[in-house]
Amino acid sequence: MHGLETGAPQVDVWTAVVIVAICVFLSAFFAGSETALTAASHARMHSLEKEGDKRAAAVNRLLRQRNRMIAALLLGGTLVNIGGSAFTTSVLVVIAGDNGAIYATIIMTVLLLVFAEVLPKTLAINHPDETSLRVAKFIAPFVRIVGPLLAGVEYVVLIVLKMVGVEVGHGRTVLSPYDELKSAVDILHEEGNVERSARDMFGGVLDLQVLHVSDVMSHRTKMRTIDADLPPAQIVREVLSSPFTRMPLWRERPDNFVGVLHSKDILRALNAAGGDASKISVDDVMFAPWFVPEATTLEDQLEAFLKRKTHFALVVDEYGEVMGLVTLEDILEEIVGDIRDEHDLAVQGVRPQPDGSVLVDGAVPVRDLNRAMDWELPDEEATTIAGLVIHEAGAIPEAGQVFTYHGFRFEVMRKIRNRVTALRVTPQEAA
Repeated sequence: MHGLETGAPQVDVWTAVVIVAICVFLSAFFAGSETALTAASHARMHSLEKEGDKRAAAVNRLLRQRNRMIAALLLGGTLVNIGGSAFTTSVLVVIAGDNGAIYATIIMTVLLLVFAEVLPKTLAINHPDETSLRVAKFIAPFVRIVGPLLAGVEYVVLIVLKMVGVEVGHGRTVLSPYDELKSAVDILHEEGNVERSARDMFGGVLDLQVLHVSDVMSHRTKMRTIDADLPPAQIVREVLSSPFTRMPLWRERPDNFVGVLHSKDILRALNAAGGDASKISVDDVMFAPWFVPEATTLEDQLEAFLKRKTHFALVVDEYGEVMGLVTLEDILEEIVGDIRDEHDLAVQGVRPQPDGSVLVDGAVPVRDLNRAMDWELPDEEATTIAGLVIHEAGAIPEAGQVFTYHGFRFEVMRKIRNRVTALRVTPQEAA
């Protein structure tokens, strides 16, 4: 046996080392378990439990009583830390005299910090699911054993908080499921576990419940429409020369829409008339327009499209004025990105430059620009990039003016009347 004597009882050094090592190990176990269990994926644990994994079931039971579990782990860690420190101090006081307390403080601080806090928590946070599955079978009985004590502690804490005017559960800001899912996908993308395209697609699905048809519609200034009173042959030429399959029809004035013409219906009518366009009655071919409020969410509009089995609707404001049109394709593009076929027009609204700047048409939606360039410009107050600059400036800027917002430099390149038609956008790190 190895021991020292200083006018006091002998101390077995190796026994002391073993006891301190056990205390540090238990402290590391409690600290790592707490980190792993709080960071574990609820979705994966739920999936594993459904597959019959008993360890995952134990993890889920612990997570359902999260507060008590954390309290139990903190209690366990506190007890072994205090016990280990007290034992080390008593041993070193016997060995080294009055300076033993100082030596004990230094030694236990280093041991607990490195081996009982940083090391186990680092390992646990990098492998939370695997660690949780391994420790759950040990933590669960411990929580059950100290449960009655913890209930008393919780009661005392609630009484003290009530005495100082704090009511538990009130005043907390809790993320909505929408925000939690968006944040989770963003984090996974930053960590390299989710591709950018998958992140954008998942985010697009979530955004259907917060975006409105006014955010994705084609504005009335971009709509291609036809006067219903034109000769049938001219109407046929207009429809066949258009890149769109559906064309709104108006009478008397351009904002008085009376119907919608589908190119397939025109072709069928033209075939029935033996190719003679003059024999076609437009009124018989067109179908009634469908008007939807601009405040309709994309989720509701998608459901309405599916129920009505139609892909086209005119968007109106609160006064009944037509603001634009929305199609099923517009909504799907919010999920999968830009959809182009052989008949689409090649509109180049976003043109990256060698110097790191981007030439952007003023009518380009902020969301489309963010998706194309992987930026995070705000889209809550304005739909288009020109609208964003006008909103931030508080006025319609003149050509040549330069603004800096949200980490980007905006230079107005061209303005026609009251419309900003072209901008140069430069990230500040590239400026």
